[in-house]
Amino acid sequence: MKVGLFVPCYVDALYPNVGVATFKLLKKLGLDVEYPERQTCCGQPMGNAGFEGKSKKLVEHYNDIFSAYDYVVAPSASCSAYVRLFHKRIAGHECQAAERTMDVVEFIHDVVKPTQLPWCTFNHKVSLHNSCHGVRELGLSSPSERNVPQFNKIKDLLQLVDGITVLEPERVDECCGFGGMFSIEETAVSTRMGHDKIQRHIATGAEFITGPDSSCLMHMQGIIAKNKGKFSRLDGNGDIKFIHVVEILASGL
Repeated sequence: MKVGLFVPCYVDALYPNVGVATFKLLKKLGLDVEYPERQTCCGQPMGNAGFEGKSKKLVEHYNDIFSAYDYVVAPSASCSAYVRLFHKRIAGHECQAAERTMDVVEFIHDVVKPTQLPWCTFNHKVSLHNSCHGVRELGLSSPSERNVPQFNKIKDLLQLVDGITVLEPERVDECCGFGGMFSIEETAVSTRMGHDKIQRHIATGAEFITGPDSSCLMHMQGIIAKNKGKFSRLDGNGDIKFIHVVEILASGL
């Protein structure tokens, strides 16, 4: 299969290491991966701000760039969800690229289906952060508000990593408060939600918080940076740290 790597703009600008780790991981899994250099934003920021019409050119460009690939894979649950759920309606026609777009966790878990990651070692305790788009739009894990069998694709993959201890916070899929434009328009509420979520992650005894969305991790990391010393780990070794799940899966490469 031929895979097109889509690296969302905020990942490209702020967390390029996540994009690099995704490329390395997909190559290690034996996939034919390409990174089209003419790619740009998927249009989610405009859509979330109420200017969906302004994203139409970006939607068409995305479809043109990625339609030749069997799968389009991105290290972002929120961008993957936006592409797959909204591009067709915005464009007003079928969008092959959107239909084939998957978050990297979803793609590896559902399509590649590895049974081992022999290169991968991560001797740390990590608390698992389930982002809202991943849970309720992509089905990366079961939503706690529904009476359905419990599952978590992120946890399934992390349990293939040697040396890792995977922990989960109380209220396992409660929002961290980021929510894109919500964090700008309702800053006080967003920050309070972030405080509560970080404390629940810390209560697990973890050294790291990990998840499929750099945006959620960035939100919580920013709160900690503004409140030095208030979010110390239970073991007393400084503040809790953040790492994208794909960086763990690619550790050792």
